[in-house]
Amino acid sequence: MCAVGNVEELGALHFIDYRPNLNASRSHSIVGEDKANMTDFREQLAVLRRKVASIDRKYAAPEKPRVAPTYIEEIVSGEVVETPFGAHFETERLYERHRRHGSVGIADLADLPESLLEALSDGAIAQSCPTRWAFLDTETTGLAGGTGTYAFLIGVGSIDASGFRVRQFFMRDYGEEPSQLASLTAYLARFDVLITYNGKAFDQPLLETRYRMVRARPPFARMEHLDLLFGARRLWKLRLDSCRLVDLEHQVLGVERQGDLPGEMIPYYYFEYLRMKQAFRLVPIFHHNAMDILSLACLTAIVPAAFGSPDGAMLRHGADVIGVARWLLAAGRDEEALGLYRRAVELGLPDALLFRALAETGAIEKRLGRDAAALEIFTDLAMSPNPYRTHAYEELAKYYEHRERNYSMALEMTRSARGLGDSEQLLRREERLKRRLNAAAPRLRAKRRRPPLS
Repeated sequence: MCAVGNVEELGALHFIDYRPNLNASRSHSIVGEDKANMTDFREQLAVLRRKVASIDRKYAAPEKPRVAPTYIEEIVSGEVVETPFGAHFETERLYERHRRHGSVGIADLADLPESLLEALSDGAIAQSCPTRWAFLDTETTGLAGGTGTYAFLIGVGSIDASGFRVRQFFMRDYGEEPSQLASLTAYLARFDVLITYNGKAFDQPLLETRYRMVRARPPFARMEHLDLLFGARRLWKLRLDSCRLVDLEHQVLGVERQGDLPGEMIPYYYFEYLRMKQAFRLVPIFHHNAMDILSLACLTAIVPAAFGSPDGAMLRHGADVIGVARWLLAAGRDEEALGLYRRAVELGLPDALLFRALAETGAIEKRLGRDAAALEIFTDLAMSPNPYRTHAYEELAKYYEHRERNYSMALEMTRSARGLGDSEQLLRREERLKRRLNAAAPRLRAKRRRPPLS
């Protein structure tokens, strides 16, 4: 526009003719023509400016309407809590006793036995009333942890006579973290047991870091911590592709969330809230956190029961029974594990898991000194194609060599094993059996030549 303005200024100047004024009338005529030309030029310039202005209006970005900020206390029922360290927001929701969360009734949570967590915690939580359990889950600004990751929303679930209660501690800005953590400490004072899902690896270390950053003492040292993830993996990893909390909620509890916010999007929603101060973006996060805590509590009614009383547990899938059996096996409870292996086979297993279960059952029978039962299982495994067929032939070779001293049968089993999958160990076994047969050959020939007793 500056260049155009300069042209207009040039148009306002009088042009001087330095030629001799030989004809005055002609000079006046030229000046008149110049004025007419400049008038036309100004009109064209005005048209051009109007066109440019029209184009600017067409392609100019529309001005975003300014939206007044909304605050979390305006759209979520709760209160702003004042502490000696500042203020933060808290909200509480009650899930009444008559309600259900999938296959688990809320009223059933209060009736859980005090010894429920003993087996899964390896005796660390021998007796504890369910009303003294705190179910904790956090929503954070990232998943990497470290000093730069904040827990902007902390939810704590608890069981009481009214049902299941979820208390959520929210920092509306980074400066509210000391107040949020101080209030959390005071709230956790009423509980003895902390129950999380992957909390030993993520939630508790993250919160301990946040406490240190605000120079406060973490409240977790006096509490026993049960991370339900480990028991859930033992129980369901053989049957389910994923043991994420939301997947177990769907596969085990039968709950399918509608319109839930994916966990990986939660940090972005919080950052957007900090930038725009539009609290309605936080509502899905509060709901997501509450559902995670409620599902954690309902799974706690299932997982520890399976490990504490496996015979009475309502396990309908053979793969889940195998998961508990392996845990019992690792704990040295062989007889109980053996019973669960048999039950799993009766319930039905996919082929790959069935053959593995039979091999493990044979190993238990052998360890318990029940050679006949082990021989029957390994014979069945050796008769059909499966991944454990070589192992079955090797076990049969050991039995015939060491128990029956039948070296020819042991050699046959060893050669069958080598035909399926050779190894240095099998080769050495074959050579040793050949030497034993060669050493025993003279005695066998002499025995055959010996005349019968008259």
